[in-house]
Amino acid sequence: MYLAHGTRLGPYEILALIGAGGMGEVYRARDSRLERQVAVKVLPEHLSQCPQALSRFVRETKAVAALSHPNLLAIFDTGVEGGISYAVTELLEGESLRARLQRGPIPWRNSAEIGGALAEGLAAAHSKGITHRDLKPENIFLTVDGRFKILDFGLARVEAAQTDGAGDTQTQAGTVLGTPAYMSPEQVRGTATPVSDIFSLGCVLYEMISGRRAFQGQTTAETMSSVLRDTPRDLSASGPQIPAELERLIFSCLEKNCEQRFQSAHDLALHFKAVLNAPVAASLAAPAIDSIAVLPFANASNDADAEYLCDGITESILNSLTRIAQLRVTPRSVAFRYKTRDFDPQDAGRELGVRLLLTGRVIQRGDSLVVSTELVDIAAESQLWGERYVRKLSDIFALEEEIAKKIFESLRVKLNGQQKVHVTKRSTENSEAYQLYLRGRHHWVKRTPEHVKKGLAYFQKAIDTDPGYALAYSGLADCYSILGTYSMLPAKETLARAKAAAVAAVAFDDQSAEGYASLGFIRWNLDWDWSGSERDFKRALELNPGYWVAPNWYALMLTCSGRFEEAEEQIRRAIELEPLSPFVMHMAAINSYFARRYTEAAERCLKGIEIDPQFFPLHAWLGGVHLTEGKYREAISELRTSLEQSGGVLWTLGALGYGLAVAGERTEALQCLEDLLDRAKRETVDFLSIALIYAGLRDAENAIASLDKACDSRGLCAVMAKADPRLDFLRSEPGFHAILKKMNLA
Repeated sequence: MYLAHGTRLGPYEILALIGAGGMGEVYRARDSRLERQVAVKVLPEHLSQCPQALSRFVRETKAVAALSHPNLLAIFDTGVEGGISYAVTELLEGESLRARLQRGPIPWRNSAEIGGALAEGLAAAHSKGITHRDLKPENIFLTVDGRFKILDFGLARVEAAQTDGAGDTQTQAGTVLGTPAYMSPEQVRGTATPVSDIFSLGCVLYEMISGRRAFQGQTTAETMSSVLRDTPRDLSASGPQIPAELERLIFSCLEKNCEQRFQSAHDLALHFKAVLNAPVAASLAAPAIDSIAVLPFANASNDADAEYLCDGITESILNSLTRIAQLRVTPRSVAFRYKTRDFDPQDAGRELGVRLLLTGRVIQRGDSLVVSTELVDIAAESQLWGERYVRKLSDIFALEEEIAKKIFESLRVKLNGQQKVHVTKRSTENSEAYQLYLRGRHHWVKRTPEHVKKGLAYFQKAIDTDPGYALAYSGLADCYSILGTYSMLPAKETLARAKAAAVAAVAFDDQSAEGYASLGFIRWNLDWDWSGSERDFKRALELNPGYWVAPNWYALMLTCSGRFEEAEEQIRRAIELEPLSPFVMHMAAINSYFARRYTEAAERCLKGIEIDPQFFPLHAWLGGVHLTEGKYREAISELRTSLEQSGGVLWTLGALGYGLAVAGERTEALQCLEDLLDRAKRETVDFLSIALIYAGLRDAENAIASLDKACDSRGLCAVMAKADPRLDFLRSEPGFHAILKKMNLA
């Protein structure tokens, strides 16, 4: 049972839940004495009722509180209030190492810096007789100001000399505590000493550099067996190029025999510093050509209308390269940040952490096209080649294929048969249709109501030009889907058009990942066919694992059906493919919000807003989070911003009305309600917006009636009803469950 906002534990007022695990819950709280925010960790109820566990919790917390080190989480206070045992720590801003690793491996130099800092923190704990016993990426925190903190000494072992001498201070022999993939062999057997932490640190460092766990299995037993039996693959032979001494250090930490490991965390920290200070040129071989960034081709035409062509050529080359499994391609959202920046190719390549960098310039004059390209080897600090292509606009296919082929030759990549098919396959042979499609995509990615409607018109023209153009049908389906689910057009009829287009896309090309992703989105919004939707999304991912839209929409479907952890897996996949996409961060924020992980939801909203401050849905969800925290002024401000930025998307007015009602601004909430009811007589309105305001006003009867109308008229908001916390007020109503059953969500 989580603590509610406003609960007091001594002088600490609970503000919001930060996270929860087997060793307790952590909350953001306010210290009323010092007027500062802190973190409060609450011992789980089953442990609070165990005298031995409670005694141990207090004693170990005091021992850790006696530590003072910049790489250890500072503990301020402990207490018991109303049978609840808690510890108060500093409040950190940033992300866990696990969250950082979800975006990919960490360069070796940064990894060594983190390893040295963590070793120093462990040395401070070990000097006081404290062994952590559960060091893992989830218990390591990277702060926004560049510090590294070891968290959660919940499984810590405190030597008897550090306690009152009571007999329960040490774990009994044979008791296995820790996380299997990061446990030392002796921990697996039931004992732990300070050098066990050094083994765990080696596991963490191996994963940071390689992007995979040192030891893994399908089950806990298999993972433990791997720890006891297996030797991880060499780091230098499996991808990342690192100094030989750093690899030796990590594998020394991973010795099965604890006597052959570093015996002192302090000594280990000194060795990390030596690696960082040593010249590395001699110890590093030239890295393999395993990564490339394609930066957006510059428009040198002085004609804004040519932007679609520059972006289209860039994306076509990107799409060809992403088909090569052994090649890491910088995501579009990251590469396109350089679109409006002046940059030096060498600096850009180093920033992006790639071996090769492709840049280009496009000049269009009438039906003539001049494209200049340059491929730079960042490691060698040299140009591999530069080419100038003069072609007719109608030869754009051949041009894109020629550039891609030149890159493949530089990579010395041998394509298999399937890769050759994907790389050379043309979606249409009609150049005019292709240019219309590129114009449609250029507008589609902007996602505003005006641009989506323009995109729809171009996709339709592309289909008129080539009636068998599968990608254009997929684009048409996506536009109709957004216009329908956002109720910019009547949802039921518009989604029916979207379905017809998506069905045509897969009929004309049954290998179209885009077509299956479009169809998957429509099945659960229009037909409430959740299993059929899931099959389509899985098929899309099978056909093209690099198509980020598929996991993004798949995640939203899983979120709306209440499968939050499965949704999180798809979100991680989408973030890996497009880490700087506000659309991906939008889906991530919704999943966190619906899962009631409000602090995480706020962080994701803010990350998305940092990427694109004009992305209005993120402001709406951030406003929703603030409402749960009782920050009504901030909530209303964000909700008004969302409404203003949306360009007339009416669900944002419903969200504002709900917020005003919750904040006690009943008169203004009723004004929003009257406005929506009046508009519903003349234009398309998603009735969930109306249901939300009624829910905020605690009018269950009208809220259920409006929700039923939203259900019958379709639209994205209605299928969110099962998981949306704003509708919690209605969950005990029989009519609410009838609506869920109608949508196959009961």
